[in-house]
Amino acid sequence: MKQKLLLLLSLVVLSAPTASAMHIMEGYLSPTWAIVWYVLSLPFIILSFNAIRKIVKGNPRGKITLALSGAFIFILSALKLPSVTGSSSHLTGTTLGALTVGPRTIPLLGLIVLLFQSLLLAHGGLTTLGANVFSMAIVGPWVAYYVFKLIKGLNAPNSIAIFFAAFLGSMSTYVTTSFQLALAYPDPSSGIFGSAMQFLSVFAVTQVPLSILEGIITAIIIRLLSDVKVPLVSTSK
Repeated sequence: MKQKLLLLLSLVVLSAPTASAMHIMEGYLSPTWAIVWYVLSLPFIILSFNAIRKIVKGNPRGKITLALSGAFIFILSALKLPSVTGSSSHLTGTTLGALTVGPRTIPLLGLIVLLFQSLLLAHGGLTTLGANVFSMAIVGPWVAYYVFKLIKGLNAPNSIAIFFAAFLGSMSTYVTTSFQLALAYPDPSSGIFGSAMQFLSVFAVTQVPLSILEGIITAIIIRLLSDVKVPLVSTSK
């Protein structure tokens, strides 16, 4: 019964029209930067494949949580709100997986999600896939994971730690995207840093409230998951 309630609540929350995401669109990066981000993301994807393989082989219950994490990322990040030219704002959904099946699993999940979105939803792109994986599926989940550990180390309640983990994980994704765009399009007068600040200021209008919303949603979903005995990786050791 609790599992059915969780599924129903997830579907209702994920259907909210105010949600959105952050993918750099097809063709917006030069071939050089497209290759750079692919190269930087590749080692994490390989490590992610190995982490997921271990879960699939040795933890039947973990497979369900893994599937839920992937679906959560797909739906939240597919609902986008136009923002900076060449990109968009949205929820990321990666903290759920980072805290339940581990941040090492997210790069491959993110790759699969972003690949389907670029091919089926025209959201993101194949040339920018490496950059989008790096910002949303590598930086964001690891920031969320360590923020959670840090706040829990201060003996804060789980809900507070989860909220700030999701909030800062989402914000770190948008910060990374801003610098990715700035590296590709530096400002003629203020350079890369000045360009990044311009992208950040535009992103902040949509991304700050969306990151707050993501923190709330993630805390609610993980609270429901705890009722069906799904542990948090940061506290299960």
